[in-house]
Amino acid sequence: MRVLDNEQHFIERLRTSSTKEAAFKELLSLYKERLYWHIRQIVKSHDDADDVLQNTFIKVYKNIDKFKGDSKLFSWMYRIATNESITHINKLAKRTFIANEEVHDHLVNSLEADVYFEGDAIQLKLQRAIASLPEKQQLVFNMKYFQDLKYKDMSEILDTSEGALKASYHIAVKKIESILKSD
Repeated sequence: MRVLDNEQHFIERLRTSSTKEAAFKELLSLYKERLYWHIRQIVKSHDDADDVLQNTFIKVYKNIDKFKGDSKLFSWMYRIATNESITHINKLAKRTFIANEEVHDHLVNSLEADVYFEGDAIQLKLQRAIASLPEKQQLVFNMKYFQDLKYKDMSEILDTSEGALKASYHIAVKKIESILKSD
């Protein structure tokens, strides 16, 4: 993926009415796939991930003027995607009258029927183990293990210290190893 050479200039293009559309198309092509897979790790379903991705980019488009620049644009968009994903899961829990923790189990169980899921039995076991973690540990594990994000970037996205994220990832790995060994 190409890194934005001059992020401040790019943000100005996103904020200027005459260049906003072209800059936004560029933003979509740069980040659409990465954000899709980040969201997909959280919501599991392809269709839900597409919906959440669309909501994420709508929020980015509508709120680019509110972006303060305290973090990288990438981190800001990841935070929006993460929050939109969590909101989606919370709505699903309310709609289906099940606890948030159980929603993750339900989502993993529905992976087997998802025509877009290309994993095997081992991948399904891993997803079940991840689903058993508390939500924050799931996020940290997915961001580090699947997306190979640096703790510095994760810290900006999740608004948590790097030390806490490292501890959370370590605990998550130990729990997942324990679950996988017991099966």
